[in-house]
Amino acid sequence: MDGVGPLVVILFFFGLAGGVVGRIKGSSFFTWFLISFCVPFIGLLTAVLYRFDNQELRRQCPYCRRVVKLHDAVCMSCGTELEFPDAAIASEAAMSGRS
Repeated sequence: MDGVGPLVVILFFFGLAGGVVGRIKGSSFFTWFLISFCVPFIGLLTAVLYRFDNQELRRQCPYCRRVVKLHDAVCMSCGTELEFPDAAIASEAAMSGRS
Protein backbone atom coordinates (compact mmCIF):
# COMPACT_ATOMS: atom_id res chain seq x y z
CA MET A 1 0.00 0.00 0.00
CA ASP A 2 3.03 2.31 -0.19
CA GLY A 3 2.26 3.24 -3.82
CA VAL A 4 -1.27 4.51 -3.13
CA GLY A 5 -0.25 7.95 -1.80
CA PRO A 6 1.85 9.01 -4.81
CA LEU A 7 -0.77 7.58 -7.17
CA VAL A 8 -3.52 9.69 -5.57
CA VAL A 9 -1.32 12.79 -5.85
CA ILE A 10 -0.68 12.10 -9.55
CA LEU A 11 -4.39 11.48 -10.16
CA PHE A 12 -5.26 14.69 -8.31
CA PHE A 13 -2.96 16.76 -10.51
CA PHE A 14 -4.31 15.15 -13.69
CA GLY A 15 -7.81 15.98 -12.42
CA LEU A 16 -6.79 19.54 -11.61
CA ALA A 17 -5.23 20.03 -15.05
CA GLY A 18 -8.30 18.60 -16.80
CA GLY A 19 -10.61 20.77 -14.70
CA VAL A 20 -8.67 23.93 -15.49
CA VAL A 21 -8.58 23.16 -19.22
CA GLY A 22 -12.31 22.39 -19.21
CA ARG A 23 -13.11 25.61 -17.35
CA ILE A 24 -10.99 27.68 -19.77
CA LYS A 25 -13.04 26.20 -22.61
CA GLY A 26 -16.28 27.22 -20.90
CA SER A 27 -17.27 23.84 -19.46
CA SER A 28 -17.69 22.59 -15.91
CA PHE A 29 -14.50 22.42 -13.84
CA PHE A 30 -15.91 19.65 -11.63
CA THR A 31 -16.98 17.44 -14.54
CA TRP A 32 -13.58 17.64 -16.24
CA PHE A 33 -11.83 17.20 -12.90
CA LEU A 34 -13.68 13.91 -12.35
CA ILE A 35 -13.07 12.67 -15.89
CA SER A 36 -9.36 13.51 -15.78
CA PHE A 37 -8.99 12.11 -12.25
CA CYS A 38 -10.64 8.78 -13.09
CA VAL A 39 -9.05 8.31 -16.53
CA PRO A 40 -5.85 10.37 -16.26
CA PHE A 41 -4.18 10.47 -19.68
CA ILE A 42 -7.27 10.02 -21.83
CA GLY A 43 -9.37 12.40 -19.71
CA LEU A 44 -6.83 15.22 -19.93
CA LEU A 45 -6.35 14.67 -23.67
CA THR A 46 -10.13 14.74 -24.15
CA ALA A 47 -10.38 18.02 -22.21
CA VAL A 48 -7.67 19.55 -24.40
CA LEU A 49 -9.39 18.43 -27.62
CA TYR A 50 -12.93 19.36 -26.47
CA ARG A 51 -14.67 22.26 -28.18
CA PHE A 52 -14.79 25.80 -26.80
CA ASP A 53 -18.37 26.33 -25.59
CA ASN A 54 -18.17 30.09 -26.03
CA GLN A 55 -17.39 29.64 -29.77
CA GLU A 56 -20.60 27.69 -30.50
CA LEU A 57 -23.23 29.34 -32.68
CA ARG A 58 -26.49 30.21 -30.94
CA ARG A 59 -30.17 30.67 -31.73
CA GLN A 60 -33.20 32.21 -30.08
CA CYS A 61 -36.16 30.16 -28.81
CA PRO A 62 -39.27 31.27 -30.74
CA TYR A 63 -41.48 31.01 -27.62
CA CYS A 64 -39.56 32.34 -24.60
CA ARG A 65 -36.92 34.28 -26.65
CA ARG A 66 -34.03 32.82 -24.64
CA VAL A 67 -30.75 32.44 -26.54
CA VAL A 68 -29.55 28.80 -26.55
CA LYS A 69 -26.76 26.90 -28.31
CA LEU A 70 -27.45 25.98 -31.93
CA HIS A 71 -27.03 22.26 -31.24
CA ASP A 72 -29.66 22.24 -28.43
CA ALA A 73 -32.76 20.31 -29.51
CA VAL A 74 -34.87 21.53 -26.56
CA CYS A 75 -35.01 24.99 -24.97
CA MET A 76 -33.62 24.71 -21.43
CA SER A 77 -35.91 27.50 -20.24
CA CYS A 78 -39.39 26.57 -21.49
CA GLY A 79 -38.91 22.98 -22.71
CA THR A 80 -39.97 23.68 -26.29
CA GLU A 81 -38.64 21.30 -28.92
CA LEU A 82 -36.60 23.39 -31.36
CA GLU A 83 -36.38 22.99 -35.13
CA PHE A 84 -33.09 23.76 -36.88
CA PRO A 85 -33.15 27.50 -37.67
CA ASP A 86 -32.59 29.19 -41.01
CA ALA A 87 -30.22 31.73 -39.41
CA ALA A 88 -27.94 31.57 -36.39
CA ILE A 89 -26.73 34.15 -33.89
CA ALA A 90 -22.99 34.73 -33.63
CA SER A 91 -21.07 32.98 -30.85
CA GLU A 92 -20.31 34.63 -27.52
CA ALA A 93 -16.63 34.86 -28.47
CA ALA A 94 -17.44 36.62 -31.75
CA MET A 95 -19.80 39.04 -30.01
CA SER A 96 -17.12 40.00 -27.47
CA GLY A 97 -14.44 40.40 -30.15
CA ARG A 98 -12.31 37.43 -29.06
CA SER A 99 -11.37 34.43 -31.18
